[in-house]
Amino acid sequence: MIQVRPSEQMRDLGVVQEGAPILAEPARPFDLPTEREAAEQVVEKLFTAMERIGQVHPFAKGMGIAAPQIGIGRAAAIVQPADPDSPPIVLLNLRITDHADEADEQFEGCLSFFDVRGLVPRPLQITVETTTLDGQVATTTYERGLARLIHHEIDHLDGLLYTARMAAGVEPIPVEQYRQTGQAWSYEQ
Repeated sequence: MIQVRPSEQMRDLGVVQEGAPILAEPARPFDLPTEREAAEQVVEKLFTAMERIGQVHPFAKGMGIAAPQIGIGRAAAIVQPADPDSPPIVLLNLRITDHADEADEQFEGCLSFFDVRGLVPRPLQITVETTTLDGQVATTTYERGLARLIHHEIDHLDGLLYTARMAAGVEPIPVEQYRQTGQAWSYEQ
C-alpha cells in the first residue's frame, strides 16, 4: 500500500502548498460593509475547506485556515478552538494591536507544509482588532493556545509562514518524529 504524505493529502484537499507565491504576499483587506458579499463568500469557502480537512485529520490543538491557503488573497481566516463545543471564530481584516511580553515555544504545524512541525515562539496573549461584516471594528484578547492559533493565521495574512518566527538555527522536524499529535498544547498554570 502506498503511503500518501500529509502534504500531498492537504494539497489534494485544496490547500495551497509552500512555495506558492500567494503564501508570501500580504492579503488584501475587505472594504466593509461595501464588500460584505465578497467577504461572506470567502468565509463560506473557508468553512467548506475546514470541514473537508477535518474529516481527514483530527486537530486536538484546534485548527485554523486563512484565505491565501485556499488560493484567495483576501484578509479572512477561521479558527476552530481546541474545544469542539466552542464556535469557530471568523476573522476579517485582523491585526494584532497588543501582545504580552511573556511568550513560550510550542510546536506548530501548517496545512501548507504538513510533513513537518516547527518549534515557534509566540506571545501568551494577543489583542486583535477585526472588522465585522457590517463594518464595525471589534477588539478581542486571546490567550495561550487560542492566541497561538490566531497569531499563526495573522501571519498567513501578512505573507509569513511560521518558519519565519523560528529561532535561528532551529529547523522543523519531520511529522514522524513529532510526539504530540492528538494532544493539546501544554501550559504551566
